[in-house]
Amino acid sequence: MGRPREFDEPTVVAAAQQAFWAHGYAGTSLSELTSATGLGKGSLYGAFGDKHALFVRTFDDYCTAAVAAVEADLGGDGPAYPRLVAHIRNAAESTIRDAERRGCFLAKGSAELAGQDEAVDQRVRAAFARLTELFTECIGAAQRDGDLDAGVDPRRLAATLLATLRGIEALGKAGADAETLRAIAETTVDLLPRA
Repeated sequence: MGRPREFDEPTVVAAAQQAFWAHGYAGTSLSELTSATGLGKGSLYGAFGDKHALFVRTFDDYCTAAVAAVEADLGGDGPAYPRLVAHIRNAAESTIRDAERRGCFLAKGSAELAGQDEAVDQRVRAAFARLTELFTECIGAAQRDGDLDAGVDPRRLAATLLATLRGIEALGKAGADAETLRAIAETTVDLLPRA
């Protein structure tokens, strides 16, 4: 029977996630992971397999949390349109608060590994598919409430909104100022097809 683990797994995973988020997958060395997590190489690999498996675990956790946050923003009781508008504005404000310009770990992992790493590719596709579903559901609810034009395809509008919010994040990471990011969010709200 093996020795029980003497570390808190969620804490270690969170520390590894911060290292990968800061440096990217390729740019994160084993020594940076051991330093960030406080575990030796043997303990780290014994618990998580290898660097790739640890990255996928951290990426999974991030994707799950990111989707859950959007679900919380867009879900709930009451009219859907104000929730959609608030989410668009919150995306800009969240990007503005990112003083270190780290951006979104989902976007960063996608840009670095999607298309060449099947495990990451699957998670990226699943996360973006679920985000599109959440926007589609919220838009559909706003249409049923009479706040958005019922003639607009909710899935197409959802994909457009997702692309716009990803663009806000990318521009923020590139150094766009708060005024610009807020203006994009407000223009996006203004362009929503009202009933």
